[in-house]
Amino acid sequence: MIVVLSDTHGTDGPRLDGRTATAVREADLVCHCGDFMTEPVLDKFESVVASAGGEFAAVAGNNDPPSVRERVGDETVVEHEGVRLALVHGHRHHDTALAMFGRQSNADLVCVGHSHKPGVRRLGEVPVVNPGSHADPRRYRPAHAELSVGAKVIGGSLVSPDGERFERFELPR
Repeated sequence: MIVVLSDTHGTDGPRLDGRTATAVREADLVCHCGDFMTEPVLDKFESVVASAGGEFAAVAGNNDPPSVRERVGDETVVEHEGVRLALVHGHRHHDTALAMFGRQSNADLVCVGHSHKPGVRRLGEVPVVNPGSHADPRRYRPAHAELSVGAKVIGGSLVSPDGERFERFELPR
């Protein structure tokens, strides 16, 4: 399983609760799309994922300090089970820029945060998932994304910390 999170907006910990905490511990790969807010929050995410034996990939958001940005950068591409995920926070990306980033990265899926609004959409040929924010949802519901890689599709769900799967999707590979 791949878990995608964003916009933690924490000061000293990852603010993981319920199904979100369980999913992070069960995931083979955890991707974070930025706005940790502090280096200790990034440290704790890395520690939680490493202690569970998973991989961790992340990018910095517009609210992250230089120390976080230096460690994770502003964009990254990660491969898992033959699937390429392109991660970016999104504060500098309008729809055309996101689509170009996905195509230039040869990504199967672009993962983006910033808006706190969970959702899945297509920008031309490029599917984009925004997991929302698991800990600081603002006017939206708290959420993260859970992905499973199949032979022909990437299956996924947007899931709230209480475990409700409120949106399911399938993306062809």
